[in-house]
Amino acid sequence: MRVTGAGRSTGYRLPAAGCRLSYDGQMVKVFLCAALLGCGVVSGWAQSSTSVQSSSSVQNLPSAPVAPVGTPSTLQLPPAPENRACDLNSLLICVKHVAEDEEGIVLSPLHAPAYDLFWIVPFGAATGAAIHYDTEAIEDLGIHTSRENKFNKLSDYAGLYGPFAAAGVGYAAGHVRQDDYLKETAVLSAEAMADAGILDEGLKYALDREYPMAHNAKGGFWPGGPKGWPNNPSMPSEHAMNVWAFAHVVAGQYDGIATKAVVYGIASTVSVSRVLAREHFPSDVLVGSTFGWLIGGYVLNHRSLEHGKLVDVSAVETPMGRGVEVRLNLSRGQ
Repeated sequence: MRVTGAGRSTGYRLPAAGCRLSYDGQMVKVFLCAALLGCGVVSGWAQSSTSVQSSSSVQNLPSAPVAPVGTPSTLQLPPAPENRACDLNSLLICVKHVAEDEEGIVLSPLHAPAYDLFWIVPFGAATGAAIHYDTEAIEDLGIHTSRENKFNKLSDYAGLYGPFAAAGVGYAAGHVRQDDYLKETAVLSAEAMADAGILDEGLKYALDREYPMAHNAKGGFWPGGPKGWPNNPSMPSEHAMNVWAFAHVVAGQYDGIATKAVVYGIASTVSVSRVLAREHFPSDVLVGSTFGWLIGGYVLNHRSLEHGKLVDVSAVETPMGRGVEVRLNLSRGQ
């Protein structure tokens, strides 16, 4: 079990078990305090009982066997497996986190609860309506080369270069100032953008939708069939997915109104700019923005020490074999 609190963690790994804990944060603290108090009461009672009966008990005890020379006096347990955070000094851990999160994101629809239909159904309907009117919307914009170049550059800097640069600068500033919270935010935002980029490429090649500049902005899916694949695919918007993943992580870590207004304002500007630049259809941006926001939330919920899940269970490899790691996040919300 790994208990996380106030920036520190201690833990024990348990053998594999088919259980999953789900406690309220306050209840966990109460439980731990009660357990410690109970241990103190039992210990005090045992000591008093032992002192009263020591003279009669010692005479009835058999003599302890003599251990062979070189035998340790206490049982030596194997060390717990290492669980390091993503850092420049542990890039393999970063790769592992991204791979684990990507797997969880891709498989999340299989585990979605029924109440998620309250937003999945409207999202699907909105995407279908947007696809239906995509061609009409792009035709109404018309062709304006200067406008398209301007918004294309704006979306490049605000949707790709800016977020990645912000993550790098934030990490460096956190390291210099010894601000672990800022470093964590930078790392989580970079992990979210990496997950967004991987999913974006997979969906693009799976859907193979024409981009707006091709075939009179018809926006067909698999227009050339398998022989013409890939056809410079357009759905979803990479810029929108990237910047919304970044924005959700930053807004979740620094949840002030001003921070949310800035990062979500930039993300919205990028989304609109991709359409005005005629680089994407409105539905491409809608799908990219929604998926990016969901990816940022997934990474924030699973990786942030302060805003992550109260209880997290994951499989680990231990010197004693495969097991499960149960992490209790007692610093959430602090």
